[in-house]
Amino acid sequence: MTRDRPDTITLSRLDPAALVREARIIAGLTQAELAERLSTKQSVVSRWERGIEVPRVNTLGRILQTCGFEVDLRFRRHDDVDRSQVVQQLALNPAERARYFDSVTDAVAEARRARKVTNAA
Repeated sequence: MTRDRPDTITLSRLDPAALVREARIIAGLTQAELAERLSTKQSVVSRWERGIEVPRVNTLGRILQTCGFEVDLRFRRHDDVDRSQVVQQLALNPAERARYFDSVTDAVAEARRARKVTNAA
């Protein structure tokens, strides 16, 4: 399966080296090509990708932008829920909520059946 973007990660789990490498590879660039586009040296890109040097946040943003990505930074409380899902559910009328609930329960039941088949095999 070909991926077209890096995985979503939390800031506490950010591995700048892996992110730079993954974005560069997905963009189809060599280290030298990325370095040229950033007006730096290939050895600097190599040090970023090996974790020897860590680019500053604004530099990391430039690196990702050069690879064709936009960086989103979202703040939320550590113990908070995803409020966008709450808002989405509140926008539904009762019949739509019931259909959504039915589809979720059907998906859960199907996943449980699949797990039983996998475990039995």
